Amino acid sequence: MTVNIRFDPIRLPKICQDLRHEVRDFLHEEEAAGTFDRRENAMGGIFNKEFSRKVGAKGWIGMSWPKKYGGHERTFLERYVVTEEMRVANAPVRGHFTADRQSGPIILKLADEDIKADILPRIAAGECTFCIGMSEPSNGSDLFAARVKATKTDGGWLINGSKIWTSYAHLADYMIALFRTSPCTKENRRHGLTNFLVDLKNFNDIKINPVVNLRGQHEFNEVVFEDTFIPDQYVLGEIDGAWKQATSELAYERSGPERFLETSYVLFELAQVLGKQPDSRAAEGLGRLVAGLHTLRRMSVSVNGMLQAGEEPTIQGSLVKDLGTIWEQELPAKARDLATFVPPGNSNRASFDALLNYGIQVAPKLTIQGGTTEVLRGIIARGLGLR
Repeated sequence: MTVNIRFDPIRLPKICQDLRHEVRDFLHEEEAAGTFDRRENAMGGIFNKEFSRKVGAKGWIGMSWPKKYGGHERTFLERYVVTEEMRVANAPVRGHFTADRQSGPIILKLADEDIKADILPRIAAGECTFCIGMSEPSNGSDLFAARVKATKTDGGWLINGSKIWTSYAHLADYMIALFRTSPCTKENRRHGLTNFLVDLKNFNDIKINPVVNLRGQHEFNEVVFEDTFIPDQYVLGEIDGAWKQATSELAYERSGPERFLETSYVLFELAQVLGKQPDSRAAEGLGRLVAGLHTLRRMSVSVNGMLQAGEEPTIQGSLVKDLGTIWEQELPAKARDLATFVPPGNSNRASFDALLNYGIQVAPKLTIQGGTTEVLRGIIARGLGLR
C-alpha cells in the first residue's frame, strides 16, 4: 500500500509577522549591547544561560505549552518564527534550545505530574538545560541497536553502558536517554527500548568525558553509566515501547528551520561578496541557492502547521531534514566556487573566507546529526510503502 506525502501550502499569519519584528528588535538590541556577535557565534555554539533567561522572560521558550506549566499556549507557527530569527542571527540559544524543541514536549506528554510541574516551568524560564542520549559508540545512528542496559531493581533501574556524541552533556541539567530494558525479538527489532529522564546533576555514578573536535572545541561528550540508579518515576512512557516515542520526538527535532540554516551565514556573506551586480554565472548560482532555501522554508512551515493541527508528520519531518541538511552541507563548497573570481580586496572578503573555512569543516556532520541520510530515506521509503 502506498501513501501520498503532502505539504499543505501554509502562509504565516499577521501575528507571526508582528512577532518576527519583535524578535528582530530584541536581537538587534542584544547584539548592540555586546551579548553576542553573529559572525563569531557562527563559528561555534555559544552556551549563554543569561541570554536564555532573557528569551524565557520574553515568553519565547515553551511557547506552545500549557500556561499551567510555564508555557504560553501560542502556536507552532509563532515558535517557528522565533526559531528562524534566532538561527539566522546565530543567537546563543544552546542553553535552552534542545529542551524547548524536543525534551520539553516529551516530558509534557509522558512524565509524571510532579516532574512536569517541577521541570517544565524551569525550561520555559530559560533555567534548565537538556541533552539527548541516543547514539552509542558501536551503533552509530542505528538507534534500534542500542545496548546500554537498564536492569530492574528495587524501586528503579540500574544503568550500564555509554552514550556518545552527546552535545553539551557537560553543561546540561538533564538527559532524555534511550536504554535497553529487554532484548529485541525476531518479529520486532524495535522492541525492548525505554526512554528515561536522567538527572545529570543529582544521580550518582555518571561520568561525562569530553570529545573535543578538530577545532579544539568541546561540544560533544561520552556519557558513561556504571550501575547508575534511576528511580521508577523517571521512566518516560511505556516500558519496551520507546521506539514509538523516539519517532515522535524526532519529528520535532527534524522539522525546524535549524535543519537547513546551520550554514546560512555562508549564504549571507556570499551575497555581500558578490555585490549588487554579480556576473551572470554568480547571479544564477546565487539564485539557485536562494530558490532551494525558499523551498525548504515552505516545507518546514508546512510541517509546523501540521504539528499545530495535532498531527505527527514524521515522514515530512524526515524529508525536511534529509533535503535540508544536504542543501546546507553543499552550500559552503558551492559558495566557494561562486566567489572564486571575486577580488581579495572586497569589503567583507576576509569574514567570508573565515566563515567559509568553518562551514566547510562542519559540513560533514550535518547529514549525520539527528539521523543519517540513509536512515531518513528508510523512514521515507517505509512511509511510501516501498519497504
